[in-house]
Amino acid sequence: MTIRAKTPVLENEYQYLNEVHLIGWVSGVPTVKLLPSGDQVVEFRVVVQREKPKSDRTEVDSLDIAVWSTKLRKRAMSLQAQEWVQVDGELRRRFWRSPAGIASRWQVEASEVRRL
Repeated sequence: MTIRAKTPVLENEYQYLNEVHLIGWVSGVPTVKLLPSGDQVVEFRVVVQREKPKSDRTEVDSLDIAVWSTKLRKRAMSLQAQEWVQVDGELRRRFWRSPAGIASRWQVEASEVRRL
């Protein structure tokens, strides 16, 4: 996962760039969520493998994906569990009110979803 940004931090010395590139498999059936604003978002999870340092074992991470554009929502809804995909996008932190107070989670906002 590469995260960068587009605005200079220190007078052209560094630039932010928020870019995420994932290749993994879909962990379950994508779902459509209707928001109070009337907007729709398709959400699903992608499982990616990572090497465990100093070990022969591997571990996995399950990452939340959000798809907002109409074209990509249709493609995402056609995905099946266990299907391999490539997801490109940006990392976002979402906040909402829960019974326990303000809650948040990280998710990848997809700009592209491709079957592999």
